[in-house]
Amino acid sequence: MDYVNQKLNEFNQYLKGRKVAIIGLGVSNIPLIEYMRKYKANVTVFDNRTIEEIDKSVMDKIVEYGMEFSIGRDYLSKLKGFSLIFRSPSCLPNTKELVEEEKRGALVTTEIEMFMELCPGKIIGVTGSDGKTTTTTLIYEIIKAKGYNCYLGGNIGTPLFTKVSEMTPDDIIVLELSSFQLMHMTISPSISVITNISPNHLDYHTDLEEYIEAKKSIFKSQTEEDTLILNFDNPITREFGKEAKSKVIYFSDQVKLENGFIVDDGTIKFCENNLRKHILNTRDVLLLGKHNYQNICAALAATKTLVDEETAKQAILKFKGVPHRLELVKEDSKNVRWYNDSASSTPTRTISGIKSFYKKVILIAGGYDKNLDYTPIAKPIVEGVKTLILMGTTKHKIYNAVIKELEAQNKKLDIYEAMSLDEAIEIANEVSNQGDIVLFSPASASFDMFKNAYQRGDIFREKVMNNIK
Repeated sequence: MDYVNQKLNEFNQYLKGRKVAIIGLGVSNIPLIEYMRKYKANVTVFDNRTIEEIDKSVMDKIVEYGMEFSIGRDYLSKLKGFSLIFRSPSCLPNTKELVEEEKRGALVTTEIEMFMELCPGKIIGVTGSDGKTTTTTLIYEIIKAKGYNCYLGGNIGTPLFTKVSEMTPDDIIVLELSSFQLMHMTISPSISVITNISPNHLDYHTDLEEYIEAKKSIFKSQTEEDTLILNFDNPITREFGKEAKSKVIYFSDQVKLENGFIVDDGTIKFCENNLRKHILNTRDVLLLGKHNYQNICAALAATKTLVDEETAKQAILKFKGVPHRLELVKEDSKNVRWYNDSASSTPTRTISGIKSFYKKVILIAGGYDKNLDYTPIAKPIVEGVKTLILMGTTKHKIYNAVIKELEAQNKKLDIYEAMSLDEAIEIANEVSNQGDIVLFSPASASFDMFKNAYQRGDIFREKVMNNIK
């Protein structure tokens, strides 16, 4: 007998004639808009940008469908009388107009939260400040290798809301979840992973505490039947274990845990009641860096009850990583290796990148300022960088932190300022010698010069491939 998702059927019936607001007119919202139209909801779309700033193909769809829209500075002034409101992750749940509508009786949610409510399959959710995408993708590859019907989504992949009707209870869905998506969420995955927590997105969140609270939503609604995987080495995530109702599994590359997954003397091991079982050697893994060995531990923990050890191991050994994360772009005629680490948008990520190499690197860093502290990156730069090339809004913060550390250690470092990514690449090419490593790891967001970190990384890759001989 074919599976029938009764909950989804009831939701589709509920939509008919309802006033539905969709906030945020990104291209990714078009499938949601079309879904609402299919089930005859009365849709109004909202966006704080001007018509000129919104993708023309999106506006053309809205006009074609004859939908109401409200855009520009006061775009939420018409947010009144709705039954269901889908807020974009960038529209804070404590926005005045949303709070007023919720008090009046509207259901305020997000596409990903509604997906999780209606999805019949097992959901594995991954969050953290660093390593989310690599860990999420690796979990997906392990699950897929076992032969499950699985889906990848959330903050990466394709929007999954319109795929719910295809899913069954036997399917597995792997989601990357950002703090924006998790904020005020009232549902948690059955298996949740938190890779680590460090200051991030403080240009968006009121303070670090709000950011941490958003991340905790990934396990707050879990039950005793669920599983939470935490980084024991991170003092913030370690403490989460005390709050969890679910079963907690830790991973570590610093402590020989009695129970959990560890990196010990170049070997990833599973520990149970102080017995240690060898799983694989890190030297056989294609991923670079200690942080990626932690990501492997997290992925093994998340898939332990679903996939046998040998299948998981083989999937890990084949995994080459994901674009924009220590991605080898080219080895040039001087045997200089150029790495694209554009996804490293925080100091902690770039620190991990620097430490992934056995020799000092030429580092290109800097970008949009998320109100982060750059003091912690100074020492790793002084100790692991031979030439520093700075660009973007944060270049002065990074420069000042590094100069202070150089003075404290009585050391010198060649530092260059670039006005563009083109110029930064040119400088790196000029100063590089036989066998050097050039690492593009901005330690900053991309919005000062680029649409996002992926566009930034794509442009870096293209320019290195085309201009470096």
